[in-house]
Amino acid sequence: MTKTPAEIELMAEAGRLLASVFTHLDGLTLAGLSTLQIDALVETFIIDQLQARPASKGQYGYGFVLNSSRNQVVCHGVPSADEILRDGDIVNLDITLEKHGFIADSSKTYLIGEVARPARRLVQTTYEALWKGIRAVRPGATLGDIGHAIERHATRNGYSIVRDFCGHGIGREMHEAPQVLHFGKPGTGMKLREGMVFTIEPMLNQGRRTVATLDDGWTVVTTDGKLSAQFEHTVAVTRDGVRVLTLRPDEARLAA
Repeated sequence: MTKTPAEIELMAEAGRLLASVFTHLDGLTLAGLSTLQIDALVETFIIDQLQARPASKGQYGYGFVLNSSRNQVVCHGVPSADEILRDGDIVNLDITLEKHGFIADSSKTYLIGEVARPARRLVQTTYEALWKGIRAVRPGATLGDIGHAIERHATRNGYSIVRDFCGHGIGREMHEAPQVLHFGKPGTGMKLREGMVFTIEPMLNQGRRTVATLDDGWTVVTTDGKLSAQFEHTVAVTRDGVRVLTLRPDEARLAA
């Protein structure tokens, strides 16, 4: 479950490239685009501009470069020409990228146009919860410490944590050990050690934490129809803390 310093540097390069995909998306007007159009834009950018491979396409039979999870969709939303992003929507774009044989994984929830305050608050709290989890990472800490930090922030703000999906180890394969739960008790679970690389990707719901998978076999939605938001980063455990491998330039102050 641990990577060598040289492997982590290769993963950091994949992470830097993936961060640039989100920077590219930040500069676009997403309102009015279909999620399938966004998928095509991201695929072209990864292949033509970054000379990298979209790691999700073809994995487990999935036919697209990204997951687009809008409003009540929790995760694994499938891009569609019929799904047009409209003013007031929130949408999580979950993207992976492979370079030099190593994979990076990250996601961001975008606010489309003028978004109502309750939805904005959910998105902001989810982002904060991600960083609460990241700041719990250090050698000797436990996976339970990460989950507890995320869960405490979510519940204090009135949100539920989805328990059906979790973060995961990552490297040459998309999904490696360990599983990284977004809830837990301090001091429990596997101890972290230098060289471990995994994702942290909390999903917070406005209402109940229960979810259901639609008939397409991919799309996961809240059972009560309320909104869900998610953010994700790939992180490495360092000698004295944590390194966010998919850190975007606008987040530099958070990692300081």
